[in-house]
Amino acid sequence: MAIPFRAGFEYLVSRWTDELVIPSAGNSNQMWWNLTKNTEQVFYLDASMSLSTLFGSGIAYGVPEAQVWAFMGDGAFCMNPGMLMVERDLDLPNLTHIVVSNRVYGGTSDIDLPNRQMNDYTGMAQAMGLQRTFAFDTLEALDNGFDQAFRGNRGGHSFVVLELEPMTPEDARLEGPPMDGPEIKFRFGRHVERTYGRRIFSHQI
Repeated sequence: MAIPFRAGFEYLVSRWTDELVIPSAGNSNQMWWNLTKNTEQVFYLDASMSLSTLFGSGIAYGVPEAQVWAFMGDGAFCMNPGMLMVERDLDLPNLTHIVVSNRVYGGTSDIDLPNRQMNDYTGMAQAMGLQRTFAFDTLEALDNGFDQAFRGNRGGHSFVVLELEPMTPEDARLEGPPMDGPEIKFRFGRHVERTYGRRIFSHQI
């Protein structure tokens, strides 16, 4: 079973409050922008190549009072499962690592992932020592388990797998956020400075 891609993201957006969000390059960026149009609380990481959750780990480590949601497609996850060693070692209680598992390379015309039906992402995370692992393949299950998976990680890092269908052809044509990297950086960084009192940039405004 799998959740329709848009429906899964619509649900997460409906439960989103003050979390800092790091969508990964491609489909997650497109859908999060389409649904929220948020230009400050979200760092639309481009060309992240399996590094989005490590980027999110750095933010969560540097701003421990912020909750951070970091997204990653399963294609990117398969490029760098070693990230879990770092994330387990840090065990940040304010980081939620979300694997968007649609069993395809969404950024390259939905080419099938190798071993697609057998890949067990929560099993891989548990083998790395992660304790708080969750997987959801229906909206009902996601709704029932949301608070525990997304709000209850004060005891350590949470690893969440969302089994989603590939994007529809219509959604795959969605535009990404109309900002270049420097603008995204400054909008997000200024939001963190204002909200959490962190000095990020040398020149304050």
